[in-house]
Amino acid sequence: MITPILLCGGSGTRLWPLSRKSYPKQFVPLVGDETLFQASARRLSGAGYAPALVLTASDFRFIVTEQLQEAGLDPGAILIEPSARNTAPAILAAALHLAATDPQALMLVAPSDHVVPDAGAFRAAVEAGVPAARAGQIVTFGITPTHPETAYGYLELTAAPQDGQATPLARFVEKPDAEAAAQMLSAGTYLWNAGLFLCTAQTMIDAASAHAPDLIAPVSEAVQTARADLGFLRLAATPWDAARDVSIDYAVMERADNLSVVPFGAGWSDLGGWDAVWRETGPDARGVATNGPATAIDCDNTLLRSESDGLEVVGIGLQNIMAVAMPDAVLIADMSRAQDVKLAVAALKDKDAKQATAFPKDHRPWGWFESLVIGTRFQVKRIVVHPGAALSLQSHNHRSEHWIVVQGTARVTVDDDVKLLSENQSVYIPLGAVHRMENPGKVPMVLIEVQTGSYFGEDDIIRYEDVYARE
Repeated sequence: MITPILLCGGSGTRLWPLSRKSYPKQFVPLVGDETLFQASARRLSGAGYAPALVLTASDFRFIVTEQLQEAGLDPGAILIEPSARNTAPAILAAALHLAATDPQALMLVAPSDHVVPDAGAFRAAVEAGVPAARAGQIVTFGITPTHPETAYGYLELTAAPQDGQATPLARFVEKPDAEAAAQMLSAGTYLWNAGLFLCTAQTMIDAASAHAPDLIAPVSEAVQTARADLGFLRLAATPWDAARDVSIDYAVMERADNLSVVPFGAGWSDLGGWDAVWRETGPDARGVATNGPATAIDCDNTLLRSESDGLEVVGIGLQNIMAVAMPDAVLIADMSRAQDVKLAVAALKDKDAKQATAFPKDHRPWGWFESLVIGTRFQVKRIVVHPGAALSLQSHNHRSEHWIVVQGTARVTVDDDVKLLSENQSVYIPLGAVHRMENPGKVPMVLIEVQTGSYFGEDDIIRYEDVYARE
């Protein structure tokens, strides 16, 4: 059995504005109906695979469980990283967690934001790497390059790659310039580095001990003193924060001498920019790809996406343009500048624009909400509560609220009064009142909340009871 290790973090800068720090790209249905995370989890499930071990941040833990439930999958464990420490500590933590019960457990490290259209071919490639992994190798999977890409790192092989066979790795190559990328493509002994690794848990621990020994003590302590929290496993914060922030490539892989590569040429993308999304979306004969309510007129090599049903995007006479419209932000850029989208995020951060990191929909363990209208002394929100879910019992010091149910049924608590509200019914929550909303039904409950007062920040919440154990 192979245990998938799904890495589920990310800063969400290269696919802004659809991907943001508060809701990165793996949780978004960029290509197809499933999210990238759901597709990754499904691809690495079934016969021959143990339930996945997911590593993610505290802010994403309920999104992970919700999306796995929607996909009909159960995780083996969800490890919560107290802070971002890059891939080396995360992968080592997964190896130590597995080794506690089986040091020879096979682990397949996989980012959760990649597109692999042919899941069967990918699983066959993984199977081809198992003998080498059992023999103590760290097996990585190189993607057969289709063009001289400068956004990926490369793997140099000792010989031309053979399908279905593990080949010794000569070296890792950093992201090249255009001339070097073209030379590597013509050489035929280079593959794209996909960041996928197969080995036993003990092999990974031994490699970290040899090449990054400073990580062993803090990560081991973080794993050994982790605490259970509502079905999650929280790594201990103090030792974890003391671990070096470093990638697995730099800390281990570029130094190890027991690496092999299995080539994979059946289609792959890490969706590292909107140009990659354009390619995976399937442009028409003129190179035009659209998504949502978008219309292209006399355009060539253009991506038009609208992420709001009420927002129509129209392009006329465009060439090599990518335009992505969200309710709160619009990106328009030349297709050749796809890797520079992160510059927009940096510029927005410099001017303290919330769009730089905050997603329009604020996802919570019970559902999500979005602000519809914001005024000087009022705010209007749409709130969606999952079936069986409940918000915390809480009060506010600076605002009162009006709730209007527009779909489903709400159980509402206001001080000592508890009652059911159906569609078109409403309730008033006075300032300072202890209150809660719950969805006792089997369909999502939607309500419109009108807040009035002097301050509407989420920190104006005094929690008395919370089934999700939030602080």
